[in-house]
Amino acid sequence: MKSELHVPSDIAFITIVEQWLLGCLELHLGESVDWTQQSSRLRLALVEAYSNAVRHAHREKPNLPILLRLELKDRDLFIEIWDYGEGFDLSTYFPPHPIAKQEGGYGWLIMNRLMDKVEYQLQVNGANANCLKLETTLPEIFPHGEQGTGKMV
Repeated sequence: MKSELHVPSDIAFITIVEQWLLGCLELHLGESVDWTQQSSRLRLALVEAYSNAVRHAHREKPNLPILLRLELKDRDLFIEIWDYGEGFDLSTYFPPHPIAKQEGGYGWLIMNRLMDKVEYQLQVNGANANCLKLETTLPEIFPHGEQGTGKMV
């Protein structure tokens, strides 16, 4: 299953972004996923990625849309967030230290904690677009409440 959403660079659309993701997944996976566990994790990762694109990448370009792509292969989930901003140089990123009262920098840490793989590419294929990729495997619900593999929150 594949789906795409072009959404304005406006944080007011965050609920639509969340509903798009969860609606697509629930439609295809139904009750085979523990949504009480997984929906919070997936929503937080996507909200962090989308809000960063709005607040940082498109700060000077609010008229440009953000492209969201979703692909589900069996239980493997792939989400792409495309923006048209300057991009972020990951070599300048340092994770926040718990004692330092740092205001930003937690998003990358959060996304990496919630997802199995997080990858960021600047200026993909020479285009003026950056792509943040989030990947995870959704655990299956087994009888007696046991769960399969996959990150849990």
